Amino acid sequence: MTPRLDYYSASPKAMKAMIAMEALTSSLSIEQGLLHLIKIRASQLNGCAFCTDMHSVDARRLGERDRRLYSIVVWRDSNFFNPRERAALAWTEAVTLLAESHVPDDVYAQAREQFSDSEMVDLTIAVTTINSWNRLAVSFRQTPSA
Repeated sequence: MTPRLDYYSASPKAMKAMIAMEALTSSLSIEQGLLHLIKIRASQLNGCAFCTDMHSVDARRLGERDRRLYSIVVWRDSNFFNPRERAALAWTEAVTLLAESHVPDDVYAQAREQFSDSEMVDLTIAVTTINSWNRLAVSFRQTPSA
């Protein structure tokens, strides 16, 4: 797949804002390991090979196990994820696929059992940020290096 354009050089001002949002997301209340699970799952749903690869590598650097990384795509059928992670993955899917489900009440209730008010906002900001990155990477055909 041939990249369409380099969005960093095409609009440095916009990318500066995206980078600032990413930095903010990484400094909020959601633990780094869980952030990577969220980023991987949203990227899978959005078909973003670049971000799926990048966040899998980053998660491994933090000590994430390969078996869990391989199982993110089937997290509902895996016993590798704890209730907090399951709630975050369900929330990630619902927010990412917003037009399909409008974030169902049962998904919200599950997330509320695991996350405080501020964590709910932080979790949602993390999901919306990776969705923005996915849309840039997919739209402009950014691919992982071999």
